[in-house]
Amino acid sequence: MNAKLLRKLTEAHGVPSQEDQIREIVRDELGSVCDISSDSMGNMICVRRASKRKSEPKKLMLAAHMDEIGFMVKFVDDNGFLRLQPLGGWDPRQMASQRVFVHTAKGPINGVLMASTKPKHLLTPEEASKSWTVDNFFVDCGLSGDEAKSRVALGDMVTMNRTLQQMGKLWTCKAMDDRVAVYVMIEAVKAAKDPKVDVYAVATVQEEVGLRGATASAGRIEPDICVAIDITLANDYPAIPEPDQITRLGQGTAIKIMDSSLICSPKVVSHFRALAEKHKIAHQMEILPFGGTDAGGVQRLKGGIPSITLSIPTRYVHTVNETVHEDDVDASVALLARYIDDAHNGDYEYK
Repeated sequence: MNAKLLRKLTEAHGVPSQEDQIREIVRDELGSVCDISSDSMGNMICVRRASKRKSEPKKLMLAAHMDEIGFMVKFVDDNGFLRLQPLGGWDPRQMASQRVFVHTAKGPINGVLMASTKPKHLLTPEEASKSWTVDNFFVDCGLSGDEAKSRVALGDMVTMNRTLQQMGKLWTCKAMDDRVAVYVMIEAVKAAKDPKVDVYAVATVQEEVGLRGATASAGRIEPDICVAIDITLANDYPAIPEPDQITRLGQGTAIKIMDSSLICSPKVVSHFRALAEKHKIAHQMEILPFGGTDAGGVQRLKGGIPSITLSIPTRYVHTVNETVHEDDVDASVALLARYIDDAHNGDYEYK
């Protein structure tokens, strides 16, 4: 696995609408093999043309989103404490006592994300039992009110301060969702040997706030097929019943059947499964009751586009410790590269 690239992607910072750091990494990685452009929303559209062009080839759109869940500053009070607008699906239980970066016009400054509550020593049993909401949290940057108001602007992004860490064959960091999928897309586009379709590898924006970038870019591209690459839940840890585990780490890439944003095209699902079996690529089938991916934003365009999501199993999703297994990541790259080379053989129409 290309740990150097995974580190660059996961340690970069970019909340919805502010994905600039990741955009530059994608440009550096795919600029030598693709024609690259950006649209007005900030999607990076990287086109690898079909190797043989006797007729107009099909358009295969790949979509992996660059944005991570995070925050915008929405208020700076007179004591220098920052209040936050969440961007993406935060679980307040996972937010307590974290270190963050506040990204200002003059560069990032350090802060701590804390809950507005009494210390444990002073809590009554009733107070200790109360649940938290995002509104209970603030950021302390160690600045006075005047300093904070002069350095921090409304709309500045706030992201988690975490670095990539290896644990055996597992890798953990903030923003595996969805940087590990951007990694898979980059490596698969490079690894494909002889595409006979035009590959539109799109690093999308604003997925965490409603699949917005993918929908906009697909309207411009008008693809014949869409493959989103995203993470999925691997709930294979204590206290989770087996039916709710969705996927398991180390069991291979996950071929999605459905989530709450789409039912994947059964014909495309069958194509992916056949390729995985033919090439002996470890895989598992995925049904996710809740959550969506870029494919859900593309599927219903242009009279319907055959769409699927290829997923990387991930533990502890939407926390600072999102964790993947390197074998699953490698299997995802392998299967996506095989599909790119075989996509022209897909017949997904209904007679």
